[in-house]
Amino acid sequence: MGYSFFIHLYVFLLRIAALFHPKARLWVQGRRNWRVRYKAAFQKRSQVLWVHVSSLGEFEQGRPVIEAFREQHPDWQVVLTFFSPSGYTVRKNYPFADFVAYLPADTRRNAADFLDIIQPDAAIFVKYDFWANYLFNLKKRAVPTLLVSALFRENQPFFRWYGALWRQMLGCFTHVFVQNTDSQKLLQSIDFQNSTVAGDTRVDRVLRIAAEAPADEIVAAFVAAATASADQGSASFVFIAGSSWEADEAVFLPALAADKTNLRIIIAPHEVSEENIRRISRLFGTGALRYSQATLATAPAARLLLIDNIGLLNTLYLYGTVAYIGGGFGKGIHNTLEPAAFGLPVIFGPKYAKFEEARQMVARGGAFPVHDTAALSTILDMLHDPVAHARASSAVQTYLAESKGATAAVLLWLKAHLESAGK
Repeated sequence: MGYSFFIHLYVFLLRIAALFHPKARLWVQGRRNWRVRYKAAFQKRSQVLWVHVSSLGEFEQGRPVIEAFREQHPDWQVVLTFFSPSGYTVRKNYPFADFVAYLPADTRRNAADFLDIIQPDAAIFVKYDFWANYLFNLKKRAVPTLLVSALFRENQPFFRWYGALWRQMLGCFTHVFVQNTDSQKLLQSIDFQNSTVAGDTRVDRVLRIAAEAPADEIVAAFVAAATASADQGSASFVFIAGSSWEADEAVFLPALAADKTNLRIIIAPHEVSEENIRRISRLFGTGALRYSQATLATAPAARLLLIDNIGLLNTLYLYGTVAYIGGGFGKGIHNTLEPAAFGLPVIFGPKYAKFEEARQMVARGGAFPVHDTAALSTILDMLHDPVAHARASSAVQTYLAESKGATAAVLLWLKAHLESAGK
């Protein structure tokens, strides 16, 4: 009774919030008349894998599994659901899924009706976003259900005296793939034994991106100018700032302005609006060049290359010496795995504790949290030393090597389980 009341209250409050907040409005509108729309849009014609993610971050963890599964099982249909509008609106046309939709609110009727429509033969939940009625219904229907790239902490409800419902939800998973041994030990402490330490599926994706990264003539020309100068003196150094916010730029721009080495700077801000691009250009002053305006002739003369588009960042790290990842002075850091896949030491602001990969790289000496410009300058001075840089680069690469393979582990389990079930 308590859980159902909470869900209905949550939906009621969201409908009120939708009158004032655009994101809440999208959440409500996206689920309006969903039964009629979903029945019309989705027709089961083969076996179905259902993958549920909360938002974009979890999608990136589920994505390697979806795409590898499609390669192995092209005859299956894939249903992808999102809880958050910020994930759905960006990936609603994702080509590797046959049907992309919002997950209806977790009422008993909604869960039963949604599952009646898609009729999944297997289900995957990514990292978290547990919904009791969906999970109980999947278990009742004997649908193999996995949780992948999961992380658990001892202060979560599963491991507290009041967490009976959460432990019941956990018991609905046929198998859980966790990122680290600490998570597995916590599961074992509540007598949940069906788990495997597999790492983070995102690692497989970023390693693949790094291996297949295309060359970029403009960036290559920009970096080559520093290399040419370095032949006459100190070594070249390419600083790449990815997904930076204003608070990040206030920390690293003063440090870079004072750097007198053969430095080249690439900034790919989180916000690529015209206003923000102009703001950064003004802050840096002369020597700043927009990527969209750069040519092979003009790039070598610039000191800062300002990336004013979306989608280029994850391959730019190919040209870097060190990466600064934004968000650590706000809600939390962005993707640190992408630069690590290219062997770049990583720097970020102080808010990183919730990110397992960041904590691991810090502990191993491959990533460095900073609180201010002075701290950043100290780290940059240290990383100018080739020996120190090589040691930090080796640390991040070793972490990724130890964390890869989660996608293969999930697919191997699915293959064996589905074959034994005759699917």
